Amino acid sequence: MNVTVHIDGKNDAAPSEENFRTWVHAAVHGDHLHKNASKRAELSIQLVESPEMSQLNAQFRGKEGDTNVLSFPVDPELQKRTGLLGDVVICSEVVEREAREQGKTLDHHWAHITIHGVLHLLGYDHIDDSDAEVMEALEIEKLQGLAIPNPYIA
Repeated sequence: MNVTVHIDGKNDAAPSEENFRTWVHAAVHGDHLHKNASKRAELSIQLVESPEMSQLNAQFRGKEGDTNVLSFPVDPELQKRTGLLGDVVICSEVVEREAREQGKTLDHHWAHITIHGVLHLLGYDHIDDSDAEVMEALEIEKLQGLAIPNPYIA
């Protein structure tokens, strides 16, 4: 599969574009893709700070405060026809704060949040327990393929 990633809002503390591409590539390759999926994937990653993420979280989810990642998938039919997946918005401040609080390396947490956001673009969710189990198992599998430990083990 041919993967194109557009990154906007990059700052000095953010991972390299190469790292983002590696993580996206891991998320979009594998048996979890629908058999009719496009042979290419294109998405954008927008890096934002806490105030902008708080505004997006309120506007699109009706929730106060910031969050680590929001995903905005395009229509599934458009995905199949064009390979355009949508947009992932990641809050740098939250990722850094969570990594510190959870005792994780910053790169490992960036990888997890990026893969998590891309899986949302592919239709995965964690609204109910059974969906959460499927999504978390897939995240763990993708991260293990990158030699990153299970993020759900404290």
